Amino acid sequence: MVASTHWLASSAGMAVLENGGNAFDAAVAAGFVLQVAEPHLNGPGGQVPAIFAPAGERPQVLCGQGVAPASATIGHFDDLGLDLIPGSGLLAATVPGAWDAWLLLLRDYGTKSLRDVLGYAISYAWNGIPVLDRITSTIDAVSELFATHWPSSAQLWLPGGYAPTSGSLHSNRVLARTWQRLLAEAESVTGREEQIDAARRAWSHGFVAEAIDAFCTQAFRDDSGRDHAGLLTGDDIAAWQASYEEPVITDFGEWGLVKCGAWTQGPVLAQQLRILEDADLSYVDGVPTARTIHLATEAAKLAFADREAWYGDTSDVPLEWLLSREYAAERRALIGDEASDLLRPGGADARIPGMIERTRGMSAGSGAIGEPTVDRRGATRGDTVHIDVVDAEGNMVSATPSGGWLQSSPTIPELGFCLDSRAQMFWLEDGLPNSLAPGKRPRITLSPSMALRDGEPTVAFGTPGGDQQDQWQLCFWLAHVRAGLNLQESIDAPAWHTTAFPSSFYPRSWTPKELVVESRVGEDTRAALAERGHDVVDAGPWALGRLSAVSRECGSGMLHAAANARGMQGYAVGR
Repeated sequence: MVASTHWLASSAGMAVLENGGNAFDAAVAAGFVLQVAEPHLNGPGGQVPAIFAPAGERPQVLCGQGVAPASATIGHFDDLGLDLIPGSGLLAATVPGAWDAWLLLLRDYGTKSLRDVLGYAISYAWNGIPVLDRITSTIDAVSELFATHWPSSAQLWLPGGYAPTSGSLHSNRVLARTWQRLLAEAESVTGREEQIDAARRAWSHGFVAEAIDAFCTQAFRDDSGRDHAGLLTGDDIAAWQASYEEPVITDFGEWGLVKCGAWTQGPVLAQQLRILEDADLSYVDGVPTARTIHLATEAAKLAFADREAWYGDTSDVPLEWLLSREYAAERRALIGDEASDLLRPGGADARIPGMIERTRGMSAGSGAIGEPTVDRRGATRGDTVHIDVVDAEGNMVSATPSGGWLQSSPTIPELGFCLDSRAQMFWLEDGLPNSLAPGKRPRITLSPSMALRDGEPTVAFGTPGGDQQDQWQLCFWLAHVRAGLNLQESIDAPAWHTTAFPSSFYPRSWTPKELVVESRVGEDTRAALAERGHDVVDAGPWALGRLSAVSRECGSGMLHAAANARGMQGYAVGR
């Protein structure tokens, strides 16, 4: 079973399974196709965190998030007169991690050759992918920036001076040649694993790193309104490799939740569920009640306040305390009948950025700003992508690739892709868990998930959506685990989210009492939420989330998959 945010990726993954590959082979093939099929949402210069479980084994985390460059210091940005890292341009680039992460997973847990899994993406890059409406609108939004300041991006994405039309085919043959060259260097040696490692070296120590190093010495326009050169070097790229980590596993009785560590926002889903563990929640005919939405929203505010105060790529994040039932009871006691407008992290030593009060209520703007994520009404400037795979043997993968979207920074002409802008998630204030430092990972929003049932990996799920990822996954969990809806019903159930905590993306805006809901919750429910003090925004009937999920039943081994109907683009396939 394969479920993802784009039908071409799901189809490629399924083709690999039908050709004898396992779930890891399929996930890698689908991941590379997504870099071509949804270039406004992710690219080769991005990153990929994943949770995976080989059949019969404990889940692991794959870290494909690169680190800040060696010269990326708070002092450097102070010298530039910047108090936030721009959301676009070269200053925000971290070491690109997706290539090395996908190849590490393929080498250690896959069975196919690099050519077997990369060939689908090369073919689409060379021959063209069908252009989505969202690709066209995204390019239109940044066309002036491209034409005026990012000429290499204009050359690729504005053929003839215009964005490619929806439904047309658009190719990226420079990218196809980059992949072909990497493949040729891989196949200059013998042995499957040896070839994969050769391809990793060709990226991190070879022509890819050299091209990135040279390109980053040039200055380009970014969100600050000024031109800046990048900080990323070939040495930074050569010094980093993808890695495996232990996951965060939280027990909820029969069920367990598996998330990446606090270098992501992943544990906030576990915190929300812990706060709501004994709450009286209900769905009526597949629709959440006003009380359920209110309690979930207030739990989210508390959990995300803790994210802002405690999470980061540091060794002293107190996750055992944050995820304890004792602490959850303290937090639960703060929830009243009325919507809170406070940002309330717990603990006497909670550290909140001083910048936060200034960004309260600030508009996020448009164009090449931050992450291309959802706006307040649920419409998207893009977001990210997601893949879930389970095979007949029980191997399971949940991955959320992102970064390096076409509007994040100028296209590198020799490579056919651009760098990510994930460093915008750091704070430029000393002493915070997520303060910028060389060699440190930003605390990212990317948040794949896996659920255990009686200790056995059972469901892989996730969604794009920036800060909303672990709110929309909360909607899914409550519908599936608490209300008993099946995978597709749980994805289709009306969703909601709040913006009552600082965005992870430039310019870090937040709106304390705003609650965005799909209209299918019902007029009476929206009115009841407004009476509780929420500033309710009607997003329309089908607007929030791009969830996908796969599952394997304990005992019978029956496989299931489901994909998002919103946007008519997600696709689940299996046999």
